[in-house]
Amino acid sequence: MIPTKLDGQDDEARADLIERRRCPRCEAPAGSPCRTRVGTVATEYHTGRYDKTALRSGLSVKVPGSRQPGRAWKAGPEVDPGQDLPIDRPGDRVGYARVSLRGQDLAVQVKALTDAGCVKIFQEKISTREAERAEYLAARDSLRPNDILTVTRLDRLGRDMLELIISATDIQASGHRLEILSGPLTGIYDPHGAGKLLFVMLAAMAEIERDFIRERTMDGLAVAAANGKFGGRPRAIDRDTLAIALARRAARESVPSIAKRLGIGRSTLYRTLELHDNGLLALDPAADAAEGGN
Repeated sequence: MIPTKLDGQDDEARADLIERRRCPRCEAPAGSPCRTRVGTVATEYHTGRYDKTALRSGLSVKVPGSRQPGRAWKAGPEVDPGQDLPIDRPGDRVGYARVSLRGQDLAVQVKALTDAGCVKIFQEKISTREAERAEYLAARDSLRPNDILTVTRLDRLGRDMLELIISATDIQASGHRLEILSGPLTGIYDPHGAGKLLFVMLAAMAEIERDFIRERTMDGLAVAAANGKFGGRPRAIDRDTLAIALARRAARESVPSIAKRLGIGRSTLYRTLELHDNGLLALDPAADAAEGGN
């Protein structure tokens, strides 16, 4: 009978017990110690690996010296996990790629997810302010036991701290894992270890940084406006062209005919004339500048 507690065991016995399970974080196979991202033997076992043999928090198990922590990692001989500690199905990586604007390209994310070994990639171009992301929900619902939902960056999951935490927690609660390919939290999200606290902190920092960027942008626009500089697209019709169009319209020439002769779009000319008629666009440069024009 395999014990279910680590208490009272020496270092070697603890290591043997923990190594009966494949590590869900670094994916070290059963019979091998945990490994780091740079390919060396970890100094401590990842907590998600022994959540069925000990308390899932408040316990740290050192890798014994016989496993040579800090040295290049090598797989050890496979072991029989025992009936009460079955080896989990390895699981597949399912990718999710998202951009906010229709004009943005998903190719970079798709390539990164493909290189990471994703067997299927769900893609969508949709603002994070939309109430429901159909492709994200499809990716989440397609996950089988022990599958990994993989994204390129943390912000692909949601627009704020609450949505990020809910998404990650929902994935884990369903028996799945979350993997982030780039950024400070690169790797597989382990909700039982230090990764949980780090995830919350980074999500909060991301939301704060978003607010800082918005505040700095508004301050910059205010300073530019005070100096007589205004953002936005340049006008399609300058003042001279508008003066000609007004004169032709006064002579009862149709707007489509004016637009054709001046080489501008009819809808553009209609909008410009409407702005002028409503007093929102002046021919006088001084008056126009006072309203924030060019």
